Amino acid sequence: MYEELKYWYLRDHKLFWTLSMSQIKQLCVIVGFKKAHKGDVIYFTDSDLPRIFLLKQGNIKIVSVDEDGNETIKEILQKGDLFGELALERDPDVNEYAKALTNEVSICSFLMSDFEDLLVKNPSLALSYTKFVGLKMKRFKNSYSNLVSKDAKTRLITFLKDWAEKEGIQEGNKYTIDNYLTQTDIAQIICTSRQTATLLLNELEEKNLIFYSRKKIIIDDVKKL
Repeated sequence: MYEELKYWYLRDHKLFWTLSMSQIKQLCVIVGFKKAHKGDVIYFTDSDLPRIFLLKQGNIKIVSVDEDGNETIKEILQKGDLFGELALERDPDVNEYAKALTNEVSICSFLMSDFEDLLVKNPSLALSYTKFVGLKMKRFKNSYSNLVSKDAKTRLITFLKDWAEKEGIQEGNKYTIDNYLTQTDIAQIICTSRQTATLLLNELEEKNLIFYSRKKIIIDDVKKL
């Protein structure tokens, strides 16, 4: 049953669509599988055995830590996202970790050395992986561009719209988002202080553009936001 679960998790991910049934079954031998709950730390970059991770269920955050110990949320990941040592080599200057934001988080992982061997043996998979990583880097570039060119309010609105589009339940122009982020999380994502994030959220709520609570965020009309 456990091997069958891993098989279906891998087969359903488009990264592995180019592989045959027998190739995916071979993958099940080397893939690790684990579950995590809200608040659990999933990996650190200084782990002895670097890995590539595949998020199958739930949401996690990637947190970057600077030399002074200050933490910044680098990325929020959803189902299907890859994370870990994606460059297939360890960068000693990078200090980050992943933490579960929701319950029922499921993760598959490969040792970096095993994944490298896999790419060498399967050129079509290597091409798919290159495209995945390329798209991820493009998202990072766009996020950085938003940070340096927009004010905090615009960054918050952009983030809320993107979040609604990715995970919100839509009814016409109305979106309802299950909120698994704290105000501190949101502040780190848009690179501002918690106080500023709180003021901006309150301002949007006072203008009836959003309804904010610890469990839900409702955007009544995304076109007005």
